[in-house]
Amino acid sequence: MSDRYVCGVDLGTTKVCAAIAERDEDGVQRILGFGVAPSAGFLHKGMVANISKTAEAISAAVALASNRAGVDVRVINVGVAGEHISSMRHRNYVTIADPDREISQEDIDRLKADLKTFPISPDRQILHIIPEEFFIDHQGGVQNPVGMAGSRLEAVNHLVLASIAAIQNIWKSVERAGFEVGEYILQPIASSVATLDDNEMDIGTLLIDIGGGTTDIAILHNHTVRYTEVIGVAGNQVTNDIREALGVVTEEAEALKKRYGYATERAIVKDEEILIHGVGARKNSRIPVSLLTQIISLRMRELFTMIDGKVRKAGLKDKIKAGVVLTGGGSLLRGCADLVEEVLGLPAKIGVPLESATGSLREIERPEYSTSVGLLTGLPAAKAPEEEQKKSAVFKPRKKRAKKGMLNQAWTSFKDFFDEL
Repeated sequence: MSDRYVCGVDLGTTKVCAAIAERDEDGVQRILGFGVAPSAGFLHKGMVANISKTAEAISAAVALASNRAGVDVRVINVGVAGEHISSMRHRNYVTIADPDREISQEDIDRLKADLKTFPISPDRQILHIIPEEFFIDHQGGVQNPVGMAGSRLEAVNHLVLASIAAIQNIWKSVERAGFEVGEYILQPIASSVATLDDNEMDIGTLLIDIGGGTTDIAILHNHTVRYTEVIGVAGNQVTNDIREALGVVTEEAEALKKRYGYATERAIVKDEEILIHGVGARKNSRIPVSLLTQIISLRMRELFTMIDGKVRKAGLKDKIKAGVVLTGGGSLLRGCADLVEEVLGLPAKIGVPLESATGSLREIERPEYSTSVGLLTGLPAAKAPEEEQKKSAVFKPRKKRAKKGMLNQAWTSFKDFFDEL
């Protein structure tokens, strides 16, 4: 057996995507293969609605990735999303018992263990504990306190909470598919690792991942996660709006959105007329692109206004110095970045998995694959305190060798912040 390989599986509302990478001795990873299987109908807003069907999709996606990579999967990192996700900030402290007042790793472990007593609802569990900042004797700005002197160590942590039932349904689906869960990782964190470079993580970026059923957001600043949120408004809601407004079937509504849709009228290149197929007794008709755009823009503006309100309420708008990065399949809607700039008043761009992360597999350099690529790194220090440190995904290598590409160095920098603690 070998621990050189890692697999990430993104459980999306419309598709399941699996990616496999190889890790070298320095921790640098190279993607070897990926696979996609449809999931529409049995994953609802990021949550499992049908265990057996979800298991089949996981099995199909991983099989495709395994065939291309030339390795057999046993353990996988799984993305977690859904409206059951919530987050909060929590501050706790411990006193330093060492006679020399030197802070050790054991003191940090005591801080984490203290969170076991943190009162949460019995139907929820801590998914991640992400340290934002440490304080030594009330002085903040400390990133790695090990070895420093002091009598009191405090930490401000970003806690991510998840529904126990939702996590169990993911576990059951993975187990039924014939695999084991290596890590559960919040999807917007995975997407940010895949799409943001070191500078963007440093000076502050808002990551917006628009999927089919949910929109996941994360704010990163000073190389750590400051805010996460999962919103139940995304691409499928836009498709349904078109369906209801124009009286077309879902498949045609989705096709119209992808082929002619814009997020804002300012982005329209040519306001041509498009054919709307009749249903039943209703005959075919034609509408201008601008009318379709008005339907789409209402929902997209609602989404971005909601995000702006949440960011302002969290008091983090002034931390977003690098602007907004849009990713996920929903970001492919033309004019998305323009509408974000209009609503949030921040510069915006479309983010894809960085080229240094995908190597020669250019097919995966698309917004809809950001989460699956980011899941390959994992966040070993951002686990719930009661979880044991699970080993990285283990595979049985085949004789076949696949093409390789370098993984972005920013990923390593992001992980190093946690690994040093």
